[in-house]
Amino acid sequence: MIIAARRTPIGEAGGVLANRSVDELAAPVLRAVLDDAGVDRVDDVLLGNVLGPGGNPARVAALRAGLGEATPGMTIDRQCASGLSAITTAASMVTGDEFFLAGGAESPSTAPWRAWRPRTPTEPPRFYQRAPFAPAEIGDPDMGPAADLVAAEAGIGRQRQDAFAARSHARAVAAQDAGRFDAELVPIGPARADERPRRGFTPERLARFRPAFTSEGTATAANSCGINDGAAAVLVTSEEQRVRLGVPGLRLLGARTSGADPNRLGLGAVPAMRALRERHEPEVVEFNEAFAGQALACLDAAGIDDELAGPDGGAIALGHPWGASGAVLVVRLFSRMVRQDGPRIGMAALSSGGGLGVATMWERVG
Repeated sequence: MIIAARRTPIGEAGGVLANRSVDELAAPVLRAVLDDAGVDRVDDVLLGNVLGPGGNPARVAALRAGLGEATPGMTIDRQCASGLSAITTAASMVTGDEFFLAGGAESPSTAPWRAWRPRTPTEPPRFYQRAPFAPAEIGDPDMGPAADLVAAEAGIGRQRQDAFAARSHARAVAAQDAGRFDAELVPIGPARADERPRRGFTPERLARFRPAFTSEGTATAANSCGINDGAAAVLVTSEEQRVRLGVPGLRLLGARTSGADPNRLGLGAVPAMRALRERHEPEVVEFNEAFAGQALACLDAAGIDDELAGPDGGAIALGHPWGASGAVLVVRLFSRMVRQDGPRIGMAALSSGGGLGVATMWERVG
Protein backbone atom coordinates (compact mmCIF):
# COMPACT_ATOMS: atom_id res chain seq x y z
CA MET A 1 0.00 0.00 0.00
CA ILE A 2 1.08 3.56 -0.73
CA ILE A 3 -0.48 6.07 1.64
CA ALA A 4 1.50 9.24 0.87
CA ALA A 5 3.43 10.53 -2.15
CA ARG A 6 5.40 13.69 -2.90
CA ARG A 7 8.01 15.02 -5.32
CA THR A 8 10.15 18.07 -5.88
CA PRO A 9 9.56 20.39 -8.79
CA ILE A 10 11.60 19.03 -11.70
CA GLY A 11 14.39 21.35 -12.77
CA GLU A 12 16.45 21.58 -15.91
CA ALA A 13 20.07 20.47 -15.51
CA GLY A 14 21.95 23.63 -14.66
CA GLY A 15 18.68 25.31 -13.77
CA VAL A 16 16.78 26.17 -10.62
CA LEU A 17 17.94 23.08 -8.67
CA ALA A 18 21.51 23.14 -9.97
CA ASN A 19 23.11 23.69 -6.55
CA ARG A 20 21.22 20.90 -4.77
CA SER A 21 22.92 17.53 -4.31
CA VAL A 22 21.04 14.24 -4.54
CA ASP A 23 20.53 14.00 -0.78
CA GLU A 24 19.53 17.66 -0.55
CA LEU A 25 16.81 17.00 -3.12
CA ALA A 26 15.58 13.79 -1.50
CA ALA A 27 15.61 14.76 2.19
CA PRO A 28 12.75 17.32 2.19
CA VAL A 29 10.61 14.96 0.11
CA LEU A 30 11.15 12.13 2.61
CA ARG A 31 10.18 14.43 5.46
CA ALA A 32 7.09 15.73 3.63
CA VAL A 33 5.84 12.20 2.92
CA LEU A 34 6.12 11.24 6.58
CA ASP A 35 4.41 14.45 7.69
CA ASP A 36 1.54 13.85 5.24
CA ALA A 37 0.94 10.38 6.69
CA GLY A 38 1.43 11.40 10.31
CA VAL A 39 4.01 8.64 10.73
CA ASP A 40 7.08 9.07 12.94
CA ARG A 41 9.06 5.90 12.24
CA VAL A 42 10.67 4.35 9.18
CA ASP A 43 12.03 0.82 8.84
CA ASP A 44 14.16 1.52 5.76
CA VAL A 45 14.70 4.07 2.99
CA LEU A 46 15.11 2.84 -0.60
CA LEU A 47 16.05 5.34 -3.32
CA GLY A 48 16.88 4.91 -6.98
CA ASN A 49 19.86 6.82 -8.34
CA VAL A 50 21.91 6.57 -11.54
CA LEU A 51 24.68 9.16 -11.68
CA GLY A 52 26.06 9.12 -8.15
CA PRO A 53 27.94 10.49 -6.28
CA GLY A 54 27.92 7.07 -4.65
CA GLY A 55 28.24 6.56 -0.92
CA ASN A 56 24.64 5.26 -0.64
CA PRO A 57 22.62 8.45 -1.21
CA ALA A 58 19.55 6.83 0.37
CA ARG A 59 21.32 6.62 3.73
CA VAL A 60 22.72 10.14 3.39
CA ALA A 61 19.27 11.52 2.53
CA ALA A 62 17.70 9.68 5.48
CA LEU A 63 20.22 11.23 7.86
CA ARG A 64 19.77 14.67 6.31
CA ALA A 65 16.00 14.30 6.69
CA GLY A 66 16.46 13.76 10.41
CA LEU A 67 15.20 10.19 10.39
CA GLY A 68 17.82 9.17 12.93
CA GLU A 69 20.97 7.10 12.87
CA ALA A 70 19.00 3.86 13.40
CA THR A 71 17.18 4.28 10.06
CA PRO A 72 18.96 2.32 7.31
CA GLY A 73 19.09 3.16 3.62
CA MET A 74 19.64 1.33 0.34
CA THR A 75 20.36 2.83 -3.09
CA ILE A 76 19.12 1.00 -6.21
CA ASP A 77 20.39 1.35 -9.77
CA ARG A 78 18.23 -0.03 -12.54
CA GLN A 79 18.94 3.02 -14.67
CA CYS A 80 15.76 4.90 -15.62
CA ALA A 81 13.63 2.30 -13.82
CA SER A 82 15.49 2.75 -10.51
CA GLY A 83 12.81 4.76 -8.73
CA LEU A 84 10.02 2.36 -9.67
CA SER A 85 12.18 -0.64 -8.75
CA ALA A 86 12.81 0.95 -5.35
CA ILE A 87 9.05 1.11 -4.79
CA THR A 88 8.37 -2.47 -5.87
CA THR A 89 11.30 -3.68 -3.76
CA ALA A 90 9.90 -1.88 -0.72
CA ALA A 91 6.48 -3.40 -1.36
CA SER A 92 8.02 -6.88 -1.37
CA MET A 93 9.61 -6.18 2.02
CA VAL A 94 6.32 -5.49 3.80
CA THR A 95 5.48 -8.43 6.04
CA GLY A 96 3.61 -6.79 8.89
CA ASP A 97 3.43 -3.29 10.28
CA GLU A 98 6.54 -1.83 8.59
CA PHE A 99 6.84 1.57 6.95
CA PHE A 100 9.24 2.05 4.04
CA LEU A 101 10.13 5.26 2.26
CA ALA A 102 10.84 4.50 -1.39
CA GLY A 103 11.50 6.55 -4.49
CA GLY A 104 14.42 8.11 -6.28
CA ALA A 105 16.58 11.19 -6.70
CA GLU A 106 18.83 12.49 -9.45
CA SER A 107 21.07 15.52 -9.83
CA PRO A 108 22.92 15.63 -13.16
CA SER A 109 23.81 19.21 -12.21
CA THR A 110 25.98 18.07 -9.30
CA ALA A 111 26.98 14.56 -10.44
CA PRO A 112 30.74 13.98 -10.48
CA TRP A 113 32.65 13.71 -13.73
CA ARG A 114 33.38 10.14 -14.71
CA ALA A 115 36.52 8.85 -16.42
CA TRP A 116 38.21 5.57 -17.22
CA ARG A 117 41.44 5.12 -15.33
CA PRO A 118 44.64 5.66 -17.43
CA ARG A 119 46.39 2.40 -18.28
CA THR A 120 49.86 3.94 -18.62
CA PRO A 121 51.62 6.88 -16.92
CA THR A 122 51.38 8.96 -20.10
CA GLU A 123 47.77 8.20 -21.01
CA PRO A 124 45.20 10.82 -19.94
CA PRO A 125 41.95 9.80 -18.26
CA ARG A 126 39.12 9.14 -20.73
CA PHE A 127 35.96 10.95 -19.67
CA TYR A 128 32.64 9.34 -20.53
CA GLN A 129 28.98 10.33 -20.41
CA ARG A 130 27.42 7.00 -19.47
CA ALA A 131 28.39 3.55 -18.29
CA PRO A 132 27.92 0.52 -20.58
CA PHE A 133 24.40 -0.86 -20.67
CA ALA A 134 25.39 -4.09 -22.42
CA PRO A 135 28.56 -5.78 -23.75
CA ALA A 136 29.74 -4.05 -26.93
CA GLU A 137 29.64 -7.29 -28.92
CA ILE A 138 25.91 -7.62 -28.20
CA GLY A 139 25.23 -3.99 -29.04
CA ASP A 140 25.09 -1.00 -26.74
CA PRO A 141 23.64 1.97 -28.64
CA ASP A 142 23.06 5.37 -27.15
CA MET A 143 19.44 6.00 -26.28
CA GLY A 144 18.75 8.54 -29.03
CA PRO A 145 19.78 6.35 -31.99
CA ALA A 146 18.03 3.39 -30.36
CA ALA A 147 14.85 5.45 -30.09
CA ASP A 148 15.09 6.33 -33.78
CA LEU A 149 15.42 2.61 -34.61
CA VAL A 150 12.46 1.62 -32.46
CA ALA A 151 10.24 4.32 -33.96
CA ALA A 152 11.24 3.42 -37.52
CA GLU A 153 10.60 -0.29 -37.03
CA ALA A 154 7.23 0.47 -35.42
CA GLY A 155 6.25 2.76 -38.30
CA ILE A 156 5.80 5.81 -36.06
CA GLY A 157 6.47 8.90 -38.13
CA ARG A 158 7.67 12.35 -37.24
CA GLN A 159 4.21 13.94 -37.42
CA ARG A 160 2.72 11.60 -34.82
CA GLN A 161 5.73 12.06 -32.54
CA ASP A 162 5.53 15.86 -32.68
CA ALA A 163 1.79 15.78 -31.99
CA PHE A 164 2.38 13.52 -28.97
CA ALA A 165 5.10 15.84 -27.62
CA ALA A 166 2.99 18.97 -28.16
CA ARG A 167 0.12 17.30 -26.31
CA SER A 168 2.43 16.44 -23.39
CA HIS A 169 3.43 20.10 -23.01
CA ALA A 170 -0.15 21.33 -23.41
CA ARG A 171 -1.41 18.92 -20.77
CA ALA A 172 1.36 19.84 -18.34
CA VAL A 173 0.75 23.56 -18.77
CA ALA A 174 -3.00 23.03 -18.25
CA ALA A 175 -2.28 21.02 -15.08
CA GLN A 176 0.02 23.75 -13.77
CA ASP A 177 -2.59 26.42 -14.47
CA ALA A 178 -5.31 24.37 -12.74
CA GLY A 179 -3.11 23.68 -9.71
CA ARG A 180 -3.22 19.91 -10.13
CA PHE A 181 0.47 19.56 -9.24
CA ASP A 182 0.36 21.76 -6.16
CA ALA A 183 -0.48 19.15 -3.51
CA GLU A 184 2.29 16.78 -4.61
CA LEU A 185 5.11 19.34 -4.84
CA VAL A 186 7.65 20.03 -2.11
CA PRO A 187 9.21 23.47 -2.75
CA ILE A 188 13.01 23.45 -2.81
CA GLY A 189 14.52 26.90 -2.37
CA PRO A 190 13.25 29.07 -5.22
CA ALA A 191 11.80 26.07 -7.09
CA ARG A 192 8.02 26.14 -6.77
CA ALA A 193 6.96 24.62 -10.10
CA ASP A 194 8.31 22.32 -12.80
CA GLU A 195 10.75 24.26 -14.92
CA ARG A 196 10.43 22.57 -18.30
CA PRO A 197 6.81 22.77 -19.62
CA ARG A 198 6.52 25.16 -22.56
CA ARG A 199 3.52 27.17 -23.67
CA GLY A 200 2.75 27.35 -27.34
CA PHE A 201 4.65 24.17 -28.28
CA THR A 202 2.39 23.30 -31.22
CA PRO A 203 3.05 20.44 -33.66
CA GLU A 204 3.80 23.08 -36.30
CA ARG A 205 6.47 24.64 -34.11
CA LEU A 206 7.95 21.25 -33.22
CA ALA A 207 8.15 20.36 -36.92
CA ARG A 208 10.91 22.97 -37.35
CA PHE A 209 13.38 21.03 -35.18
CA ARG A 210 16.00 18.92 -36.92
CA PRO A 211 16.76 15.27 -36.09
CA ALA A 212 18.94 15.18 -33.00
CA PHE A 213 20.60 11.77 -33.13
CA THR A 214 20.70 10.28 -36.63
CA SER A 215 20.56 12.06 -39.97
CA GLU A 216 17.35 10.36 -41.09
CA GLY A 217 15.90 9.98 -37.60
CA THR A 218 12.68 11.38 -36.18
CA ALA A 219 13.70 12.10 -32.58
CA THR A 220 14.45 15.77 -31.95
CA ALA A 221 15.31 17.94 -28.99
CA ALA A 222 11.65 18.98 -28.87
CA ASN A 223 9.97 15.56 -28.97
CA SER A 224 12.42 14.02 -26.47
CA CYS A 225 12.82 14.45 -22.71
CA GLY A 226 15.35 16.76 -21.12
CA ILE A 227 18.19 16.17 -18.65
CA ASN A 228 16.74 17.00 -15.28
CA ASP A 229 17.17 17.28 -11.52
CA GLY A 230 14.52 16.08 -9.07
CA ALA A 231 13.37 13.64 -6.42
CA ALA A 232 10.21 11.75 -5.52
CA ALA A 233 9.17 9.40 -2.75
CA VAL A 234 6.21 7.43 -1.42
CA LEU A 235 5.37 5.75 1.90
CA VAL A 236 4.84 2.01 1.56
CA THR A 237 3.10 -0.02 4.26
CA SER A 238 0.51 -2.76 4.78
CA GLU A 239 -3.23 -2.67 4.23
CA GLU A 240 -3.68 -3.12 7.97
CA GLN A 241 -1.67 0.02 8.70
CA ARG A 242 -3.64 1.97 6.10
CA VAL A 243 -6.91 0.95 7.75
CA ARG A 244 -5.55 1.79 11.22
CA LEU A 245 -4.56 5.28 10.03
CA GLY A 246 -7.89 5.72 8.27
CA VAL A 247 -6.44 7.07 5.01
CA PRO A 248 -6.99 6.20 1.34
CA GLY A 249 -4.17 4.80 -0.76
CA LEU A 250 -2.94 2.80 -3.71
CA ARG A 251 -2.83 -0.98 -3.49
CA LEU A 252 -0.20 -2.74 -5.61
CA LEU A 253 -2.09 -5.24 -7.76
CA GLY A 254 0.94 -6.49 -9.66
CA ALA A 255 4.50 -5.71 -10.69
CA ARG A 256 6.67 -7.15 -13.43
CA THR A 257 10.24 -6.61 -14.58
CA SER A 258 11.23 -7.65 -18.08
CA GLY A 259 14.20 -7.68 -20.44
CA ALA A 260 14.51 -7.15 -24.19
CA ASP A 261 17.13 -6.65 -26.90
CA PRO A 262 19.60 -3.97 -25.66
CA ASN A 263 19.72 -2.62 -29.22
CA ARG A 264 16.02 -1.79 -28.85
CA LEU A 265 16.25 -0.80 -25.22
CA GLY A 266 13.23 1.46 -25.37
CA LEU A 267 10.93 -1.57 -25.69
CA GLY A 268 12.09 -3.16 -22.45
CA ALA A 269 8.81 -2.56 -20.59
CA VAL A 270 6.51 -4.08 -23.22
CA PRO A 271 6.54 -7.70 -21.91
CA ALA A 272 5.94 -6.49 -18.36
CA MET A 273 3.05 -4.26 -19.44
CA ARG A 274 1.44 -7.04 -21.45
CA ALA A 275 1.69 -9.43 -18.52
CA LEU A 276 -0.10 -7.04 -16.17
CA ARG A 277 -2.83 -6.28 -18.69
CA GLU A 278 -3.76 -9.96 -18.77
CA ARG A 279 -5.36 -9.50 -15.34
CA HIS A 280 -6.29 -5.81 -15.13
CA GLU A 281 -7.14 -3.05 -17.58
CA PRO A 282 -5.84 0.40 -16.56
CA GLU A 283 -8.06 3.45 -16.73
CA VAL A 284 -5.06 5.79 -16.54
CA VAL A 285 -1.41 5.18 -17.49
CA GLU A 286 1.76 6.95 -16.49
CA PHE A 287 4.45 5.84 -18.95
CA ASN A 288 7.80 7.59 -18.98
CA GLU A 289 8.21 9.65 -22.15
CA ALA A 290 11.92 9.38 -22.81
CA PHE A 291 11.32 9.89 -26.54
CA ALA A 292 7.97 10.36 -28.25
CA GLY A 293 8.62 7.64 -30.83
CA GLN A 294 9.85 5.17 -28.23
CA ALA A 295 6.94 5.87 -25.86
CA LEU A 296 4.39 5.47 -28.65
CA ALA A 297 6.05 2.24 -29.82
CA CYS A 298 5.78 0.81 -26.28
CA LEU A 299 2.19 1.87 -25.77
CA ASP A 300 1.16 0.50 -29.17
CA ALA A 301 2.96 -2.81 -28.61
CA ALA A 302 1.36 -3.17 -25.16
CA GLY A 303 -2.09 -2.49 -26.61
CA ILE A 304 -2.66 0.75 -24.70
CA ASP A 305 -4.40 3.79 -26.18
CA ASP A 306 -1.84 6.60 -26.01
CA GLU A 307 -4.65 9.03 -25.06
CA LEU A 308 -4.74 7.32 -21.64
CA ALA A 309 -1.07 8.05 -21.00
CA GLY A 310 0.15 11.12 -19.14
CA PRO A 311 -3.17 12.95 -18.60
CA ASP A 312 -1.23 15.85 -17.04
CA GLY A 313 1.77 15.56 -19.35
CA GLY A 314 4.80 13.31 -19.16
CA ALA A 315 8.58 13.45 -19.15
CA ILE A 316 8.79 15.27 -22.49
CA ALA A 317 7.10 18.22 -20.79
CA LEU A 318 7.95 17.69 -17.11
CA GLY A 319 11.47 16.26 -17.42
CA HIS A 320 13.27 12.98 -16.79
CA PRO A 321 15.41 12.95 -13.61
CA TRP A 322 16.59 9.40 -14.36
CA GLY A 323 16.77 7.72 -10.96
CA ALA A 324 13.63 9.49 -9.77
CA SER A 325 11.46 9.19 -12.88
CA GLY A 326 9.79 5.89 -12.00
CA ALA A 327 8.82 7.27 -8.61
CA VAL A 328 7.50 10.45 -10.24
CA LEU A 329 5.12 8.26 -12.25
CA VAL A 330 3.69 6.75 -9.06
CA VAL A 331 3.39 10.16 -7.38
CA ARG A 332 1.43 11.32 -10.42
CA LEU A 333 -0.84 8.27 -10.20
CA PHE A 334 -1.39 8.95 -6.50
CA SER A 335 -2.49 12.51 -7.27
CA ARG A 336 -4.74 11.53 -10.13
CA MET A 337 -6.31 8.48 -8.42
CA VAL A 338 -6.26 9.25 -4.68
CA ARG A 339 -5.97 13.02 -4.18
CA GLN A 340 -8.47 13.72 -6.96
CA ASP A 341 -10.63 10.63 -6.25
CA GLY A 342 -10.12 9.61 -9.86
CA PRO A 343 -9.75 6.33 -11.75
CA ARG A 344 -9.80 3.08 -9.79
CA ILE A 345 -7.09 1.19 -11.72
CA GLY A 346 -3.84 2.72 -12.98
CA MET A 347 -0.53 1.62 -14.47
CA ALA A 348 2.95 3.07 -14.05
CA ALA A 349 5.69 1.75 -16.33
CA LEU A 350 8.94 2.65 -18.03
CA SER A 351 11.81 1.20 -20.05
CA SER A 352 15.44 1.62 -19.07
CA GLY A 353 19.02 1.22 -20.25
CA GLY A 354 20.17 -2.24 -21.22
CA GLY A 355 16.77 -3.28 -22.55
CA LEU A 356 14.99 -3.52 -19.17
CA GLY A 357 11.50 -2.49 -18.17
CA VAL A 358 9.37 -2.29 -15.05
CA ALA A 359 5.57 -2.10 -14.95
CA THR A 360 3.18 -1.81 -12.01
CA MET A 361 -0.60 -1.88 -11.65
CA TRP A 362 -2.36 -0.05 -8.83
CA GLU A 363 -5.86 0.12 -7.34
CA ARG A 364 -7.38 3.05 -5.44
CA VAL A 365 -8.77 1.99 -2.06
CA GLY A 366 -10.32 3.70 0.94
